[in-house]
Amino acid sequence: MIGYLALGSNQGDSLANLIGARNALNQLPQVQVLASSRLYETDPYGPVAQDDFLNAVLRIETDLAPEVLLTQIHQIEADFGRVRKVHWGPRTLDIDILLLGDITMATPTLTIPHVEMTKRAFVLVPLEDVYQDASLLGKSIEAWIEETGDRQSVRLSEKVW
Repeated sequence: MIGYLALGSNQGDSLANLIGARNALNQLPQVQVLASSRLYETDPYGPVAQDDFLNAVLRIETDLAPEVLLTQIHQIEADFGRVRKVHWGPRTLDIDILLLGDITMATPTLTIPHVEMTKRAFVLVPLEDVYQDASLLGKSIEAWIEETGDRQSVRLSEKVW
């Protein structure tokens, strides 16, 4: 099934963290990275003062169950030094499952589609680079981006991966 993962980093070498995460995901059994968005520099989200983020989205193909994929993602985040201390705080690496095939689910640890996806320009703008369907949850991605009113906080990075 096709899935979409959002990646972000604002601690350490963010570019190296995102490249390393993409490589680690691609090395997982039953996961293949099909496409990578461009890189975007974005204002931090939430009430915690912190540095800007480097964000991207990957289109993947996987046969893994959502919970198994999430466990693998958490291990990759930990391998890159992710410590979950402050909600919406700075992080070396953050990987979120946005969409996974036609799966719709809500558990205490995982909601698909990602519950905040359509409210975050820093997710939608890079998603637009790699998303293959005409609409996302009944609207164009462009319409969702406009609804956020936050496009100006997402800037195309000069960094390349």
